[in-house]
Amino acid sequence: MAGAASALFLLDIKGRVLVWRDYRGDVTAVQAERFFTKLIEKDGDPETQDPVVNDNGVTYMFIQHNNVYLMTASRQNCNAASLLLFLHRVVDVFKHYFEELEEESLRDNFVVVYELLDEIMDFGYPQYTEAKILSEFIKTDAYRMEVTQRPPMAVTNAVSWRSEGIRYKKNEVFLDVVESVNILVNSNGQIIRSDVVGALKMRTYLSGMPECKLGLNDRVLLEAQGRATKGKAIDLDDIKFHQCVRLARFENDRTISFIPPDGSFDLMTYRLSTQVKPLIWVEAQVERHSRSRIEFTVKARSQFKERSTATNVEIELPVPPDSTNPNVRTSMGSASYAPENDALVWKIKSFPGGKEYMLRAEFRLPSIESEESGPERKAPIRVKFEIPYFTVSGIQVRYLKIIEKSGYQALPWVRYITMAGEYELRLV
Repeated sequence: MAGAASALFLLDIKGRVLVWRDYRGDVTAVQAERFFTKLIEKDGDPETQDPVVNDNGVTYMFIQHNNVYLMTASRQNCNAASLLLFLHRVVDVFKHYFEELEEESLRDNFVVVYELLDEIMDFGYPQYTEAKILSEFIKTDAYRMEVTQRPPMAVTNAVSWRSEGIRYKKNEVFLDVVESVNILVNSNGQIIRSDVVGALKMRTYLSGMPECKLGLNDRVLLEAQGRATKGKAIDLDDIKFHQCVRLARFENDRTISFIPPDGSFDLMTYRLSTQVKPLIWVEAQVERHSRSRIEFTVKARSQFKERSTATNVEIELPVPPDSTNPNVRTSMGSASYAPENDALVWKIKSFPGGKEYMLRAEFRLPSIESEESGPERKAPIRVKFEIPYFTVSGIQVRYLKIIEKSGYQALPWVRYITMAGEYELRLV
């Protein structure tokens, strides 16, 4: 090191000196405190400032840890990088003695702090910075802070997203494969936009640190294994995994291997930008009879296989503002007028595949229109639904294995569901 440090300072978050050790007698605590206070007032946040600053012939080098600043000052041409590294080593030493370095731990351990400052630097030159060596000859009892932070992964072999010691009487895993269909159809019946957004949603109630392996009907994996893929495989792309998934393993052999968090989380999300056939097709004819009456004829048709059934179907049909006296007839379900949304809502609890239902509605309109009324807005028909035991993409869970060193048996439950996302059909 070309030059030596003049002094070492420990300051609070406002720049006031808590503890300092003078090694060469050419920089005072008053100078250091005045410099740091000026730095805070000028820049507001010392973290945005360079860690090495020259002021009136004195070079100050500082770092922050929690609510404490560690700073050295020197009038010589010293090696700034070495002194900054030294400050980081000082943090490690204090953490070894006090569990954590904070203003509170410094105030509780002034005696130990001064003993350490005498040993880690001699006449401005760094000496011992290994905590294990220092603890052999500085044996003064230190007050250790109680901290709730978890030990690092390398020490405990744990994972940051899962605590150790979890226990359940009944070990279960629930996996929901949920797909949302987004579709936009223009007034000519052409599909303008369509995609499928999927998610593998998990709820895990497992003891210990289980290792889970999930297999899907992934075309890349099945072809690599030489298995037949006719109509049974899907192309997975645009995938995002939860941090628990071992990405290197997936990239190597397409195996989804992970130690799951406890409780609910999204294991994987994906998007398929393929052309999607509308699962529920809606056609609407609108007839105006003079200016006082309007009539709607709506057909809703399910375009999926008969073995599947859509539930909680809602078809929201826009109607002109100020519509009154609704007269509605449906071949299935019920319909209600929602004047706050200027819409007629048709609800069908159960809609099997391959079926078609009808709705006829008549509304009265005010015979005199306001001169200030602008052009009639043409809101789209919006559709909501859920189809259990069905996915648009055809994704299938081939297996879900749970392995834990205690050898307990876990019950995996898998469900599939497709629902409407942004599902809109524009009126003529």
